[in-house]
Amino acid sequence: MSLLIWIGIASLFFFLILPMILIAVVLYLILFVRTSKKKWGRVCSFPEDEEYTRMYNLGLEWGEKYKQNKIPVDIQSGRYHLCGEYFDFGGKTCVIIIAGRTEACYYGYYFAEPYRKLGYNVLVIDNRSHGLSDGTATSFGMKEYKDILNWSKFLHDEKHNERIVLHGICIGSSAAIFAITDDNCPDYISALTVEGMYMRFYDSFINNMKEQKRKPIQPVAFEVALLILMFGHVNIIRNGPKNRVGKLRKPILFIHSKEDKYSLPEKTQQMYDQCDCEKELVWFEHGKHSRLRIIDSAKYDKSIVDFYDKLYYN
Repeated sequence: MSLLIWIGIASLFFFLILPMILIAVVLYLILFVRTSKKKWGRVCSFPEDEEYTRMYNLGLEWGEKYKQNKIPVDIQSGRYHLCGEYFDFGGKTCVIIIAGRTEACYYGYYFAEPYRKLGYNVLVIDNRSHGLSDGTATSFGMKEYKDILNWSKFLHDEKHNERIVLHGICIGSSAAIFAITDDNCPDYISALTVEGMYMRFYDSFINNMKEQKRKPIQPVAFEVALLILMFGHVNIIRNGPKNRVGKLRKPILFIHSKEDKYSLPEKTQQMYDQCDCEKELVWFEHGKHSRLRIIDSAKYDKSIVDFYDKLYYN
């Protein structure tokens, strides 16, 4: 092989391939790995975002209003010590609110009110690698679902709830549907609500990169997926909620925005159509990904109350 060809190969590697690999590594560490206890803590993740901050602060007001009902709780899930807060409203059903990536239990306060109206108890949790819980990386619901099963067992065995329902937001939706379709899921996990659920996180990640105008999208997105597979041992390209909706036999409420740029509406419709169970899909004409309650809290809350009232879970 001539010297000129070797120079060309070396130039391609150092000036094109290596920079993209470095970009992928940086994105992986920034977006998906908890590099310190302060990262993904019990604080607002986007304080510069007025709408997001308003959601967070309204949630804190809810938590303050019902602080007399609050009990700090913790469990051991495998090798992870996990933390949360349990609000006891005297019901026989409890909802677990499962936040998305970067959010801890205080974020869950904002979504609790419709379940309190139903008379349900409420558990908000620090997912693994968030808040006060152990862990260093997100697994996009594909490992966290085991924690949800363990939290549910705690709520049933220790707190004497007869039924558990799940409410997932974004990645939290993935954890919820993986839990409820697991072969070991107990009967007392009865139904779930999902907001902004994607078919697979890989699509959502690419759509996010497009909206943020990050360049180049490829092959960086694929390289990030490989890093997640290598170090996190989950495959975000082949696996996701799309692999689970067909197995679902328990009731599900989809809440989704027609303006969602991350979890595309047409993909949500496809997943809804695949569900062979009692189901309902509530569309919001407007609203960003995972921000629908702030757009129309009355519609959001009524959708949940009506769905669970119909199922006689109160």
